[in-house]
Amino acid sequence: MAIQQKSLCPINLALEVVGDRWSLLIVRDLMFADKRHFREFLQSEEGISSNILTERLNTLVEHGVLSKTDDPTHKQKALYSLTPVGIDLLPVITQLGIWGRKHRPVTAESGAPAAALEKGGPALQKKMRAALRKAHLGGR
Repeated sequence: MAIQQKSLCPINLALEVVGDRWSLLIVRDLMFADKRHFREFLQSEEGISSNILTERLNTLVEHGVLSKTDDPTHKQKALYSLTPVGIDLLPVITQLGIWGRKHRPVTAESGAPAAALEKGGPALQKKMRAALRKAHLGGR
């Protein structure tokens, strides 16, 4: 399927891939909640519907943010992983979390990952990026 961009502005191009709320929440769940299967994403407390989840997962795979493989432990399940392109969203997710923690009424528990990443700064993000690469790419 050919994709028509409205402009070549880098912000517009990025938003065409991850500009809806669900795409970033899926990436968040892969990064911070170790969710890898369709059913796990469905159980998110935000309450995504199965048809929207299917659409967003397909879009993220199509744009190279995620990869989809057969789960070796179950023939009928797919396993979603972050690609290097998806892992590159870590600073974006981090900054959104920091902003949300500062300006929205989050709980201590829900704001804890953002607080830790803010406190740990670039060193913690580098460490987390390495952990994501190991978990999703086998260390590549």
